[in-house]
Amino acid sequence: MPDLCHYKFEAFSPQTQTFGPTTELGIITTVEETFDNDHRIVSQAASYDSSKSADSWYSKFTFAAADSGSHRICFTATGPASQTSGWFSSGNGGYPGGVRLTVDIVVGETSKIESEDKGKIDEMATKVKDLNGRLTDIRREQVFQREREAEFRDQSEATNARVVRWTLIQLGVLGITCAWQLSHLRAFFIKQKLT
Repeated sequence: MPDLCHYKFEAFSPQTQTFGPTTELGIITTVEETFDNDHRIVSQAASYDSSKSADSWYSKFTFAAADSGSHRICFTATGPASQTSGWFSSGNGGYPGGVRLTVDIVVGETSKIESEDKGKIDEMATKVKDLNGRLTDIRREQVFQREREAEFRDQSEATNARVVRWTLIQLGVLGITCAWQLSHLRAFFIKQKLT
């Protein structure tokens, strides 16, 4: 079964004299199998997500060991806050500094962390189902709109064809009327000359 590790990292703030999350601190996590020539199986970077509340924020990584044996987990502080507060530094102006790291590692199948993750996964699955339902509705609406557009296009083409046909009929009637009037006027003028 995979091993699961949740961790939270906080930098010391000289202004408030407390530890707290900051966007200026990041952690690089590596997990190596010491029995397999230090084969690295996890390498990831994490930073504080300011969109989450400071109390509920944490980062995590999961790994499944292919073989049993010792593993080395290394957390490396990065970012501007790690330069001034380090793991055990004295900080600026003689204030105590440092980075506090809270780690919760679970090995095996059952844990509170996995059940919380399962709840989140179920919640995400519900959201995905809702989004799929909405997507189906949108596709249905698009098909309906395409059908209406096709009907409108057919009706417009039929109307345009009728307009063209009546225009041609009117031009034909006007042409015949003009020809009749010209022949009638010619006959009239010839008759007038003779009398």
